Amino acid sequence: MTSAQTRGTTPSTTAPTERVREAYRRDAAAGRPEVWLTLRPEADVLADAATVESRLAAGEDLPLAGLVLAVKDNVDVAGLPTTAGHPDFAYTPERTATAVQRLIDAGVVVMGKTALDQFATGLTGARSLAGAVRSAADPERVSGGSSSGSGAAVGLGIADLAIATDTAGSGRVPAAFNGVIGVKPTYGLVPKDGVVPACPSYDCVTVLAPSLGLATQAIRTMTGPSALDPASRDWPSDARLGAPAAPRVAVPRDEDLDTLGPQAREHFAAAAQRLEARGAVVATIDLTPFVHAARLLYDGALVAERHASFGEFLAAHPEHAEPSVAAIASVAAQVTGSAVVRDQELLRSLRAEAMAAFEGFDALLTPTAPSHPTVAAVLADPIAVNSGLGVYTNFVNLLGLAAVAVPAGESASEGLFGVTVVTRAFEDQVGLDLAGWLLDEEPGQPYPTTGVPTVVFGAHLRGEARNHELEELGARFVREVVTAPDYRMHVTDDGGRPIVVPAAAGAGQSFPGEEWLLSEAALGRLVTRVAAPLALGHVTLADGSSVVGFAGAVIGHEGDISAAGGWRAHRRGLDALLVH
Repeated sequence: MTSAQTRGTTPSTTAPTERVREAYRRDAAAGRPEVWLTLRPEADVLADAATVESRLAAGEDLPLAGLVLAVKDNVDVAGLPTTAGHPDFAYTPERTATAVQRLIDAGVVVMGKTALDQFATGLTGARSLAGAVRSAADPERVSGGSSSGSGAAVGLGIADLAIATDTAGSGRVPAAFNGVIGVKPTYGLVPKDGVVPACPSYDCVTVLAPSLGLATQAIRTMTGPSALDPASRDWPSDARLGAPAAPRVAVPRDEDLDTLGPQAREHFAAAAQRLEARGAVVATIDLTPFVHAARLLYDGALVAERHASFGEFLAAHPEHAEPSVAAIASVAAQVTGSAVVRDQELLRSLRAEAMAAFEGFDALLTPTAPSHPTVAAVLADPIAVNSGLGVYTNFVNLLGLAAVAVPAGESASEGLFGVTVVTRAFEDQVGLDLAGWLLDEEPGQPYPTTGVPTVVFGAHLRGEARNHELEELGARFVREVVTAPDYRMHVTDDGGRPIVVPAAAGAGQSFPGEEWLLSEAALGRLVTRVAAPLALGHVTLADGSSVVGFAGAVIGHEGDISAAGGWRAHRRGLDALLVH
């Protein structure tokens, strides 16, 4: 087997038309017809790519230009049939789903619609009328569902990005089984208009990509409220914008990992150790309330949403119904309204219990799936194998959490293995940061778009006494900066706080500092902690930009420490005096 991560491309340096030609060459070489339910003619996609090149030539800013997109076939693309894996359900939409349209507007071109477990119900990728979709890395094993074709398209290097949906793990299990990245955002951040529902209360639009940076860029592009989706929502003003330097990460107890094989256990332990090596504090957590919540999705009354979404249709069109999916819908039809209410109340109770166990942790690290089954094993016992795959994924949407799935190893005997970083709602960036630690990759531009750049020059610098306040506020370190040569630095009478003040003409100099990104609410809370003579104002940097920062006016007898050249240098000088 070979790692699916090695099959990625660098489309940003490739002309869009050439990238399309390469995608079709790779598709032909792969010989995986089960990946696609609708593959567009190459000439049509080349025409779209030529349009992108014309837009670039006209000066448009297209951050995703040159990328080829595969779209799961329960998500609308205007002019292409949406089937949800059932031929009688097919319709041709006039409008593209908002999430997909935002990617197209940013320069991607759509190659086609990918296979899925029928009506997005399943985690194996074998519940497709086109046949089981096989893993990009091992054709003897499944691709994972329900976003099976999307996972394989990216894992094979055919597509640069793929749209998936995720209710019970459908955007994460295919990531694990194809060696790619799967980002499942907080419910509602990515609008789901134009998506065939499976369980509307929990369905999420997700993205699959060969790298964390590309996945982050794509999910960021798709995010934002849409008037067409009443469940869509924006970032709250207090969204955390980064992981702390020493995050607390929960991992399951040994007994919660008893379904893992020996190689998978080794891979999982290695992932936890990588986080510890980067500074994380890892401790065990009892997964019992999480697992109990997970069972409600299929074994409880919440399965009624499946019947509400497609049960009546399958009953009216049994001839093309996938047997396992039809059986689930049939059982769901028997659920009473009172049973749904009882399980909704039970879910709220389990959510409170799970969040109490999660208290004090920044993230939860779990296996993505306990095993990577072969196609033969799935076909021999489709319901039991599928059911076992969701133990670590089913609870995430039910509990309102966010998740990032990343590759974590492979073996000839057990197939591919992945891990998932799970975080609270709207703490998606914490998960992306920790996923970056696992991959030794930076996630790139932050996912949330609510941050205010803020510069600090003293005790809030990294390694200094009050830096923990920024971490507690969910701030994100951006870069080291230098002010314009127009300032003086004074120190408060107690010696604990530097003040950057505008200098008289010709009397100023530059000082080093750090730029951090704070949410609007965090900045507001920080203001309440700043005592005179410090204040938040605007500081001009050496690059000419004006940024919110700690500045102020000299009051009383504050000393001028400008000659030291900055706060850290001043502190080193004081330490040297104490030594001597």
